Order: sequence, then C-alpha cells, then structure tokens
Amino acid sequence: MIKVGDSASITKSFSDEDVRKFAEISGDKNPVHLDDEYAAQTQFKKRLVHGMLTAGLISAVLGTELPGEGSIYLSQSINFQAPVFIGDTITATVTVIKIREGKPIITLETICKNQDDLVVIKGEAVLLKPEEK
Repeated sequence: MIKVGDSASITKSFSDEDVRKFAEISGDKNPVHLDDEYAAQTQFKKRLVHGMLTAGLISAVLGTELPGEGSIYLSQSINFQAPVFIGDTITATVTVIKIREGKPIITLETICKNQDDLVVIKGEAVLLKPEEK
C-alpha cells in the first residue's frame, strides 16, 4: 500500500558514452554536450550531460521502484538547478507527497542530487498508480 512519505531512489554515474548515445537517440547534438573545445569556451568550462538525460533517472525510479511497474506518467515539472558534468554521479529520489482520494493518482516530489549532495533537478510528478494486488 503506497502512502504519503514513501520514498525510493536510483543512482547512476553518467559517462561520455551515455551522453553520446543520448545525443544520437534524441537528436540533441548541441556541442556543449559533445565537443570539449566548444564546452571549454562556455561558462561551464566542460561538457554537460543533457538535462533530459539526467531527468530520465526520475522516470526510471518511478517506473521500476515507486510506484513501480504499470505506473503511468500524467505530468512532470522539472526545474534545472545546477549543471551535471560527465562523470558526475546522480541520485534521483522520489517521495510521495499526495494521494488523491478516491482516485489512483499520486503526486511525488522529484529531486536529483549529485555526488556532492547538490540539487541539480527539482520538480513534481503526477502518476496514475498501478492497481495494488
């Protein structure tokens, strides 16, 4: 039984290969993600992991951990708070903050933090939860 306060996390380190694969799949070939020389000229000074690749960890934890298999995204707000660099280790944590009475709809706080405990993404997800067995 899912209840307010339930929480789950997934952690992943992002590699150059992850970024290049995501660029190929998504079509987002912005050089800030792919070109060291270009990125060195930006305010970040090095290549960034795509924001949406990082946010994908939220989807992973929602679909596999909480609420888990069979859950369906209804909405997601994403606020990018800080850059994610290649080699960073990101932990995505979701926490149930609201359960809609009489409907299988839940709202979760979604937060991604890097290895230094810095929040890089903050938002909320609304999901149709799977039927409890």
